[in-house]
Amino acid sequence: MPVARVPRSFARMKAALATAYGGPEVIRIAEVPTPTPKSNELLIRIHASAVNAADWRLRRANPWFVRLVFGPFRPRRPILGVVFAGEIAAVGSAVTKYKPGDRHFGWTSLMGLGGHAEHIALSENGAFAPMPAGMAYTDAAAIPFGFCTAMDFLRKAGVIAGQRVLVYGASGAVGSAAVQLARSMGAEVTGVCSTRNMELVRSLGASTVLDHTKDDLLAHRNSYDVVFETVGKLPFEKSIALMKDGGTLILGSDLPADKIKRAFTGTGGRKVKVISGTAAGTGDDMRLLAELWEQGKVRPVIDSTFPLERIREAHVLAESWHKVGSVVVTMP
Repeated sequence: MPVARVPRSFARMKAALATAYGGPEVIRIAEVPTPTPKSNELLIRIHASAVNAADWRLRRANPWFVRLVFGPFRPRRPILGVVFAGEIAAVGSAVTKYKPGDRHFGWTSLMGLGGHAEHIALSENGAFAPMPAGMAYTDAAAIPFGFCTAMDFLRKAGVIAGQRVLVYGASGAVGSAAVQLARSMGAEVTGVCSTRNMELVRSLGASTVLDHTKDDLLAHRNSYDVVFETVGKLPFEKSIALMKDGGTLILGSDLPADKIKRAFTGTGGRKVKVISGTAAGTGDDMRLLAELWEQGKVRPVIDSTFPLERIREAHVLAESWHKVGSVVVTMP
């Protein structure tokens, strides 16, 4: 099968490798061969990526079934990273709709990974889209994970104008995106976060902001059409109590153990819909997000930006539960 002509200067690249399961210390920077794109693939020079919950959970094999998919003893794909922002360096012989120099952002794919490296080869039909003029690579890298996850769950919940939506963990990557997207759908949004992030969440479009360290959430029981729990910190029973009958609970950070527990406890007799699972974006989603960004309806929130050489620090922050928005990594 014909392949793209790859410039000699691209023969090797820097990448962050996690060759064992464990803490951030298992990650090391190394030079590896640059992937060679097939005839229907693009070679993308990555300028920025992000360290998201998917990355640190895969590194830790948390939950345990990660090992069943990615390798029982060590990761089969040591280069993590599920999102990217970059420019096309070369195209395969069968590619007609893209050219070198085009700027794109989106998903690498959960199974393929590879975003924490200088280059990646992706199918021309991948889940990415052109970056708007004026969008920085760091901003572009902070959008796909949080916004696509939030968008997918809000669609499944059928959020419509006039509904009351509560977002718990409203200052995180998914939470900050959910606040903005629910507001753009016409919902009345209540954000729940820590004291220091209340003004940020209010600036994102939340009409009410509650402090999870001080406010009594149960004072608002039976108040919301949709409760979006993004961080796995709000007890299930309390989430149910906040909802109206017939409402929808989104569990965006649900783990297998939580599902097993709910199978025995149920919803306490409440008539509610529970949505959980994984979410990922499509090329159409990325194009829609690009339009919303151009219209000024969404903006990514970035906690910190680290160079690739300091990606261990990025992992420490990403799994600390104290970050605001996304943690971005830039390439050399």
